[in-house]
Amino acid sequence: MTPVGKQKRSGRPRPHPARTIGFMLGSFPLRIIEFVVVFVLLVLGVAMTMAWVGIPLLLGATSLLKVFTDRERTWIRTMLGVHIAPPERLYAGDGMLRMWQARLLDPVTWRDLGYVVIALPLGIAELALGILSICVPPVAIWLTPWIGSLHANLAVSMLGPNRTRRLEAHTEHLQSSRARGVDAAEAERRRIERDLHDGAQQRLVAVAIDLGRAKSKFHNSPEEVRGLIEEAHSNAKLAVSELRDLARGIYPAVLGDRGLDAALSAQAARSPVHVDVTVDVDPRPPPAVESTAYFIVCETLTNVAKHSGASNAAVRVWRADDTVVVEITDNGHGGAEIRPGGGLAGLADRAATIDGVITVVSPTDGPTVVRADLPCTW
Repeated sequence: MTPVGKQKRSGRPRPHPARTIGFMLGSFPLRIIEFVVVFVLLVLGVAMTMAWVGIPLLLGATSLLKVFTDRERTWIRTMLGVHIAPPERLYAGDGMLRMWQARLLDPVTWRDLGYVVIALPLGIAELALGILSICVPPVAIWLTPWIGSLHANLAVSMLGPNRTRRLEAHTEHLQSSRARGVDAAEAERRRIERDLHDGAQQRLVAVAIDLGRAKSKFHNSPEEVRGLIEEAHSNAKLAVSELRDLARGIYPAVLGDRGLDAALSAQAARSPVHVDVTVDVDPRPPPAVESTAYFIVCETLTNVAKHSGASNAAVRVWRADDTVVVEITDNGHGGAEIRPGGGLAGLADRAATIDGVITVVSPTDGPTVVRADLPCTW
């Protein structure tokens, strides 16, 4: 998936022009049905409330209102690519009268109603712009993604959780991210400690022992000393090589010197699976984001080579204002998912250290898409 047009300040890519035009044209008849049905039921319900017949009509209106707004969330997610979490509604209680009272007192009901009312004139304007976009394609490329973003923002504010709940959810996410980040950092520390202990440290101990033996035999056995020094030299070179590999695993030199494009291209060249790489992240992101993006790609490509059965893969990295988006796709057999303790869970933990999010779409028979959204500010 490549970004189309400029990006929103939120870091969410603007929707594709063709999908936005489909949304604008397809929404209009649905908006008419929604508005007419809800408006007629509400008017009849209010007019007949004193005769008690109006209460079932009002309940029907609010029930249909919920159905319509649920459908709107699905429609927006499908066409504009924006997920809107359903808001929390007040508990309706038992009995028709209590249910009616709860729905009338619920702010979500009035926000849903406000959206349905606004959506009709908005749908008329969008229909006209959609037709204009078809007639004038250059307008479609520039204008329609912008319109889609505006509509998505309106829908998120009116059909999603209220601001307090969104802030609470964001706080919960940050707390979870911090905890997972601490765990990931601790696991990485233990790995580095283990690699040092089992690798370079043992080599350096052997160097010290060989040099100590050579020192003790320096005057009596020059030939044996020569052998000990050669062995110490060999171990020292191996220790340097292992330390270099360990440092590369922490932060590759090519990544620091030349950036993500060069580092990922070099990694792709070493992969047994053919990998196409496209990187566009100007201006250059912070080192922590580059490092996280690099290791996410490396680990994912390793999983692709080991488990997916794929013959081709693609890596796309782009910048959406204050977010770097990393997307890895392959044509393998699919079935990948984030499992506790698994490799993808480890990637999610690594991304969480900078408040990033990993999503995986991998239906049976493929293809698999692993996407990371990594904020450049946190």
